[in-house]
Amino acid sequence: MASTQEGAPQPVKISLPLLYQQKLFEELRQEDELVVLARGLGLMRLVTNLLHSYDAAGNNLIVVVNAEDRENGWIGEALAEHAAISMSPKARGLTVVNTDFTTVASREKMYGQGGIFSITSRILVVDMLTSLLNPETITGLVVLHADKVVATSLEAFILRIYRQKNKVGFLKAFSDNPDPFTTGFSPLATMMRNLFLRKASLWPRFHVHVAQALEGRKKAEVIELEVPMTEAMTDIQNAIMECVEVSIHELKKGNTGLEMDDWNLDSALLKNFDVIVRRQLDPNWHRLSWKTKQIVSDLSVLRSLLTAVVALDAVAFLQHLDTIHAAHSPAPGSTRQSQSPWLFLDAAQTIFDTAKKRVYRGTQKPGVESTLDSLKPVLEEQPKWALLADVLEEIDRDLYFEPSLNRESNGTILIMCADVNTCRQLRDYLQTMHIQPRAQEHKLEEFYDPEQHKPTAAFMMRRKLRNYLKWRREFTHVSATLFSENQKALSGAADLRTKSRAPAHKRRRVRGGGGGVGAALGRLENGSIGQFFEKPQEVAELMAEIQINEDDANQKDDMVADPLENMDDYYQLYDMQDLVVIHAYDGDQDEHVLEEVKPKYIVMYEPDASFIRRVEVYRSSHNDRNVRVYFLYYGGSVEEQRYLSVVRREKDAFAKLIKERAGMSVVLTDAAHGIEDPQEAFLRTVNTRIAGGGRLAATAQPPRVVVDVREFNSSLPSLVHGRNMVIVPCMLTVGDYILSPNICIERKSISDLIGSFRDGRLYTQCETMFQYYKSPMLLIEFDQNKSFTLEPFADLSGSVASVSAANAGNVDLQGKLVLLTLAFPKLRIIWSSSPYETAEIFERLKTQESEPDPIAAVRAGLDKDTIAEERPFNTEPHDMLAAVPGVTPKNIMNLVLQTENIKAVANMAVEELNPLVGWEAARKIHGFFNKDLIEDEE
Repeated sequence: MASTQEGAPQPVKISLPLLYQQKLFEELRQEDELVVLARGLGLMRLVTNLLHSYDAAGNNLIVVVNAEDRENGWIGEALAEHAAISMSPKARGLTVVNTDFTTVASREKMYGQGGIFSITSRILVVDMLTSLLNPETITGLVVLHADKVVATSLEAFILRIYRQKNKVGFLKAFSDNPDPFTTGFSPLATMMRNLFLRKASLWPRFHVHVAQALEGRKKAEVIELEVPMTEAMTDIQNAIMECVEVSIHELKKGNTGLEMDDWNLDSALLKNFDVIVRRQLDPNWHRLSWKTKQIVSDLSVLRSLLTAVVALDAVAFLQHLDTIHAAHSPAPGSTRQSQSPWLFLDAAQTIFDTAKKRVYRGTQKPGVESTLDSLKPVLEEQPKWALLADVLEEIDRDLYFEPSLNRESNGTILIMCADVNTCRQLRDYLQTMHIQPRAQEHKLEEFYDPEQHKPTAAFMMRRKLRNYLKWRREFTHVSATLFSENQKALSGAADLRTKSRAPAHKRRRVRGGGGGVGAALGRLENGSIGQFFEKPQEVAELMAEIQINEDDANQKDDMVADPLENMDDYYQLYDMQDLVVIHAYDGDQDEHVLEEVKPKYIVMYEPDASFIRRVEVYRSSHNDRNVRVYFLYYGGSVEEQRYLSVVRREKDAFAKLIKERAGMSVVLTDAAHGIEDPQEAFLRTVNTRIAGGGRLAATAQPPRVVVDVREFNSSLPSLVHGRNMVIVPCMLTVGDYILSPNICIERKSISDLIGSFRDGRLYTQCETMFQYYKSPMLLIEFDQNKSFTLEPFADLSGSVASVSAANAGNVDLQGKLVLLTLAFPKLRIIWSSSPYETAEIFERLKTQESEPDPIAAVRAGLDKDTIAEERPFNTEPHDMLAAVPGVTPKNIMNLVLQTENIKAVANMAVEELNPLVGWEAARKIHGFFNKDLIEDEE
């Protein structure tokens, strides 16, 4: 370590109250290691304390890599607080370096002064390669989200450059997600090699020091409340699970030969199940049948329904189903094979029927012999709502009879939910649960408890049903038109539009006790479930049942969502004793919520494993704060199963990591490429091109590649550097990679290639390459995990589908490539299956070529008067300015060099712009920035 806090005049004060935090801090100060901490155990607090211990010394240059924007905010605040508490005069806090810092000179000056910097990976890698930030001057690197550092990432590239040039600086890596360290062959060893570390420190929840700290006498009081689901909710959930199971079985049956151990019902509950399936199928995506692709899409929909059935209220769930059904309705002229397979299952019928029964049902009119039934509202409430009301009542009693004398923990009630929509739902319920709909009480007996003081969601649900029926009226009009057209196309009938509202085969009533829904969903002629539309008379009767009465009219309008962005500004206006805070789970942000709100009561409306740990850490860290947690979950539900599955998977992941670490060989990471024999390094650069009287030439310098700074978003520069080539980042006008004075390469991914053809950019790029280089090449690079083909194999049959509009882009792409080669016969096209393959191709192309000149490469395409060294490195404002009318490749450099930023250009008058770009261009630029949009609209 280059320096410690020994020179600081004041001792450093660390705020790590728990034993495991202190031990981990001591470990990190002594040696470099990868720390994998269970989520919720306070990773950011550990990082900020560690950074403060270096910041207080005042003579360090520390770089934080891979931090998110909000993490930068937390680290900055924490370092400022620590500096104030420790009274460290040399502490300078955090400096965030992103695209806001435009000039190279300002960054160079900051790096020279030292301190703690959080730098975006793209800027950092360019600054290190250009020696703007000399790696040898860095005291150490702190890497966050280490689980994302794969071999092709920019972060791995940064660490390789750092370790090549700096052998003494420290390197600490942190992660709170153990899952990525357990997939693949010896994943921990591979990750350690990418991070250039030897030691891994694992801290699961069951670690002895963690358990001692969190399970002592200061343990939080947790009351677990299992809520039974209603019968209708259980039926819907079981039906969805059946659809998921059938879909997974169909996937397995149609795609043998893949690793499908994880494709089961248990894994389907996890958030990343879609990623697991796509990762397996992507390499052969072009060979898959339409049915397989449709099932993969359907699985995402069905898994969202599993969450929705417990999270959404009955009306919102029915509306959600309506939109899904409409989205999966067949296109005109479709056949049975072109619809989602799950819509043909009986379980799908159960989902739609039961969802409708939860909202309203049909009952036979007394004394009327016709088939017309009247619709009655049911409006089933979510079981958790009543329990939440009971919990809040119990808390109120506690606060009344046992008022808290301790000011450290106030009487605030914190309710935690899964997302913002649930927060809004609970807010509406808590605001309206004591409003009793008194009008037409005789008609509300079916869903309204006459006990006056009991909380009920009747008011809220009636309002939701009114809004739903209004929405449904418009939705039905569109759907009915589409339905009639679809039926006409399928059956060939002359006109079914008159039947579209109520086809005969769909109006079959469900008799027996009147408990059925208004009408069972019928099936279309191809066997899938058809959409059901109520008769206008029925809807009118239902609207009459839930019409706005006097109580409804007296209530305020439904408020819009409050994102709580200005919460700090208005925070002191509330009395904390009477405050109920409803908040969505938000990762590490939850720790700040707990510290600021200081709640005595926490209601976990939905289970979350990491938040439970955050509460444990919060309670154990404060002796004087009592916390009672109410933990609500639906018994036997997907919600409970998902929670248990997450906990089990994390435990298994840590167990695998501990086992691998025990038998892992030592990773030698002192040299980024291992120790290379100097003689071999010399021979590797020998130029064997000695024909025609040439002389054998050799140089001890490694091969060099000039790379455009905009290319650092891709993994290719890192892989080229990994093959012992020196990367020289420059702002290039012509080409992306310059391998030699003759070879210029324009790299295109498939999506970029299509876009370049569409706007004609590629033609211009090829023209300029031929103007400055003898051997221009177009590199078409595919993703290593995707299929290596331009056109799906299934469409080479010449069938009608192969020439459809959906595939027109592919056919067009091949035609445009042919036209490009006709226009530029000497243009060479390189096809590469992956960035790894590209790096190897570059190495072979350079074997018999001389090294490129970076200055000449930058000058190519510029005016002769432009000084290459003065070109900016920040590309985003440059690209924005290039899109302004009147700005051309020839005059843009004058603007960039003579003005500070885009704002300065926008504020310039025509007279000021004239010397830089000319009258015509100046008039266009000024007109663009001064256009009055409001007057133009009028």
